[in-house]
Amino acid sequence: MTQQGTPLPDVLRRRATDEPAARAYVFVNEYLEETAVLTYRDLHTRALAVAEQLRRHCEPGDRALLLFPPGLDFIVAYFGCLFAQVIAVPASPPRRNHVQDATYRIVRDCAPAVVLTVGAMLEATRAALEPLHPELRWLPVDQLPDAPDGGFEPQPCPPDAIAFLQYTSGSTSDPKGVMVSHRNLSANEEMIRRAFGHDAYSTVVGWAPLFHDQGLIGNVLQPLHLGATSILMSPGAFIRWPLLWLSAISRYRAHTSGGPNFAFDACVARAARGGLPELDLSCWKVAFNGAEPIRPETLRGFADAFAPFGFSENALYPCYGLAEATLLVTGSEKGRGPRMLEMDTEALGRGRYAAARGGGGRTLAGSGIALSDEHVRIVDPETLRPCPDDHIGEVWVAGEHVARGYWGRPEATAGTFQAECAGEPGRAYLRTGDLGLVVDGELYVVGRLKDVVIIRGRNYYPQDIEHTAQSSHPALRAGGCAAFSVPGAGGEKLVVVQEIRAEQRRKADANEVAASIRAAVLREHELSVGDLVLTLPGRLPKTSSGKIMRAAARKRYLEAGFELWTAQTSSVA
Repeated sequence: MTQQGTPLPDVLRRRATDEPAARAYVFVNEYLEETAVLTYRDLHTRALAVAEQLRRHCEPGDRALLLFPPGLDFIVAYFGCLFAQVIAVPASPPRRNHVQDATYRIVRDCAPAVVLTVGAMLEATRAALEPLHPELRWLPVDQLPDAPDGGFEPQPCPPDAIAFLQYTSGSTSDPKGVMVSHRNLSANEEMIRRAFGHDAYSTVVGWAPLFHDQGLIGNVLQPLHLGATSILMSPGAFIRWPLLWLSAISRYRAHTSGGPNFAFDACVARAARGGLPELDLSCWKVAFNGAEPIRPETLRGFADAFAPFGFSENALYPCYGLAEATLLVTGSEKGRGPRMLEMDTEALGRGRYAAARGGGGRTLAGSGIALSDEHVRIVDPETLRPCPDDHIGEVWVAGEHVARGYWGRPEATAGTFQAECAGEPGRAYLRTGDLGLVVDGELYVVGRLKDVVIIRGRNYYPQDIEHTAQSSHPALRAGGCAAFSVPGAGGEKLVVVQEIRAEQRRKADANEVAASIRAAVLREHELSVGDLVLTLPGRLPKTSSGKIMRAAARKRYLEAGFELWTAQTSSVA
């Protein structure tokens, strides 16, 4: 176990000295073959070599853009930045030699001095980014020496120095760089350790992208904090073969693994087709579910599907967090299993809690309890006063794990990270932008403050409408729906944009699909869909963790429109 407050370079240095041959990170391919391994000594030595090269081109505090395919070179590059005291900026790697728009915006925002990548990506990435930032230096990590030449000596790392910028787009298309310090990381890693019940034998299996906070902080830095082993695979391998994830958990006897809600749904859907591999999931003690709305039916379905393989429902671990709080804010209690709450929908629409009577309410899955060394409040976003226990409000968080702010955005930092709650003068809170309530100590997240649809004075939470819409017909794509409101002739009107499943593009009847959606939304929410847009797969913008970017979808709807789907043709509207 690492002492809280120890900067990461010191943690790695100690591991490399005390247990140099221990396997820190293992990367497996789609056949579960180990294609790369890093011991603590390997990582320490290679990271120092990268740091030596960085200091030849950069000054402490300069930014380094990290663009890597799935694999262990990213980890070497990241720790090289830490040793050189250069600020790492993880970003989504190019796909098919195409650099994403978000990456261009990140480069403009943080003005990196150097790009760390691999040789195979170098030329295409350089051709795309050099016109935007001609003075960039380029370092292919896989082509650098495996050890420093002896002339570089890392300096002590100040606890409040920035460890990396975690860019987050949230529900908008404008990325903001969250400044995560060494102190923030140390505090949150220790919170995770205690909440998950981890020790040095708690093997972690993960497939989340390493440029995403869940992949980096949860699947890379938490095992280092523990002295445990991390088994990593590519996100693409999971998407193509969801049960490969479970096979890795079974083979490596993982204690902890998880992902967004859709990952558990994907496994259930694949299991329903039969032909499952041999699995023993009795080792899995923390199956964390976070990064998007947690569905009660997902939790129940996964537990039922994999109970015959030794999986315990009590291992399900709903949690809640965000990049602005480093990663984790609330989590279930290990071994307890999820909590559910039946809410009256009428009260929910008025922003209050009341227990559902006689069925017909909305079931919410809890996101766990507040963790040690933090303060979580439910606050009225207008009056800035704490809400009564039965009222829904904005989730506010305070603690050492709350990040320093947004890179180069003092006004946004003040508004988001330096809020004061009435009755608690002098304590700065993070305004998460999420709406929720606490019942019997459990946090229940109901939606995003900016995404709430208000029609005729009643609040509707878009993820509920989206779930209803995409579940109304088998031709509709799960995770491919956006609900939002726009001005109409008689006030706000509801717009639903829904993607069709690829294999149904020329099979399903468009009129039948549309009628199913409208009927389901009217039946479940007593709400008429003002405009329904059926579009093709992959048209809705999403964040790196798979969340629908509703603000960006609304903007596109109002400006250029979406490519429409019909049974035979498509057009733009």
